[in-house]
Amino acid sequence: MALTLSEIERVKTISKEDFYNHYVRKQKPLIIEQLTSDWPAFEKWNLNYIKEIAGDKVVPLYDDRPVSHKDGFNEAHAKMKMADYIDLLQSKPTNYRIFLYNLMKEVPVLNNDFKWPDIGLRLVKQLPMLFFGGEGARVFMHYDIDYSNILHFHFHGKKKCMLFAPDQSPYLYKVPHSLISREDIDFDNPDYEKWPALKKAKGLVAELNHGEMLYMPEGYWHYMKYVTPGFSMSLRAFPRTITNLSKAAYNVFIMRHFDTMMRKWKGQQWIDYKNQKAIINTKSD
Repeated sequence: MALTLSEIERVKTISKEDFYNHYVRKQKPLIIEQLTSDWPAFEKWNLNYIKEIAGDKVVPLYDDRPVSHKDGFNEAHAKMKMADYIDLLQSKPTNYRIFLYNLMKEVPVLNNDFKWPDIGLRLVKQLPMLFFGGEGARVFMHYDIDYSNILHFHFHGKKKCMLFAPDQSPYLYKVPHSLISREDIDFDNPDYEKWPALKKAKGLVAELNHGEMLYMPEGYWHYMKYVTPGFSMSLRAFPRTITNLSKAAYNVFIMRHFDTMMRKWKGQQWIDYKNQKAIINTKSD
């Protein structure tokens, strides 16, 4: 039995007013297929191009190992030259991903390849973050610490995106004092005997193709799987409501530091406690 998922709505293009009124204000996901069609990146951005202009950069890599008390917050699991990493991506499936990497700071010429979209959101004009993954690489189910509205652009190949609205949290085995669900849940093929509450969850799904943009509203859970090797770029806008701004501030200034302190103090016992609480706190009846 598969999860209850509907296809994310798609448009080829949309006006700024319609996007804001029908999707941002209603906090409703959307894929815009042709937003990048006039960007230089649409023609240029592929793995070989990145290898050519950034091959000598040493990049942080992450895999899908379970969270350990020994890991720091977002601490990399390995490092590699970008050229070697892209060779790896193109040669075989790998779990190694690049996550939240500011490649444009390292290679400023990339800034000439994209345009800040005039789409009704006040985007934070920091340099965009990039994400890379090999065939089959997965990004566990989570939501973002800052509750941003996210414009997620994909390049080179295909990427599966699964979303759940914040009101679905009671069924997703959220781990307390963190931004993730239980990492041992396979969202592609869930075990309902083990995770019965997932039967009640209602989500959204889509496959992103080269150049397409996915709008993810504030606090939306998302799970990503690279169908083929590829990479993505995210632009962000701050949350629009005081409630979500407050949640973001709590996550950044309190929750993150409390969790780090508890990991150092209690070690693996703290991780095990949180994973157990995720089951206790989840509604399955």
